[in-house]
Amino acid sequence: MRTRVKICGISRVEDGLAAARAGADAIGLVFYARSPRAVTAEQARAIAQALPPFVARVGLFLDAPAATVRAVLEQVPLDLLQFHGDECPADCGGYGRPYIKAIAMGDATDVASYMASYPDAQGFLLDSHAAGQAGGTGRRFEWSRVPTGLERPVVLAGGLDPTNVGQAVRSARPYALDVSSGVEREPGIKDAERIAAFIEEVRRVDNE
Repeated sequence: MRTRVKICGISRVEDGLAAARAGADAIGLVFYARSPRAVTAEQARAIAQALPPFVARVGLFLDAPAATVRAVLEQVPLDLLQFHGDECPADCGGYGRPYIKAIAMGDATDVASYMASYPDAQGFLLDSHAAGQAGGTGRRFEWSRVPTGLERPVVLAGGLDPTNVGQAVRSARPYALDVSSGVEREPGIKDAERIAAFIEEVRRVDNE
């Protein structure tokens, strides 16, 4: 199966287009003001509208009030929502969009039990951050902690870059990968060559 790739923390139109040209399946837009990759609804709309068809636009939120999420959705054509905080299932649903829920692997989390408590989530993002963080730290967790035989898609994140993503795919066999700092020149500014190298390595391992 082909491993999907999301380039997260896109803050410029040119970076979104670079991700699309390299073959990314999705880009992430961060609506969390404390993140160095945060975007306004206006910035996000410009990025989303510049992307070609079939590149998913994902909005990342962390314990945002429902009114904030709805205000973003009124302005930005998001395809999928990604929640990184303490949101309960009721907080994640009801927006007319599918969602994925982040699991903080920096904590001692029972992944299978956590997943069971979000029955309507489309999938789960396993990241190296601790609870209350948005991710994008560049730290990784032990990929051997990813359970096997899970019924819903798992997205692997945390500390990924072009040099180690092949090992990550072989070790965890995730449905998708989510990378941010590992393809940057500086926080919030992506490097087109690193994006291309990352996706090329994923495709190479997929074809082994």
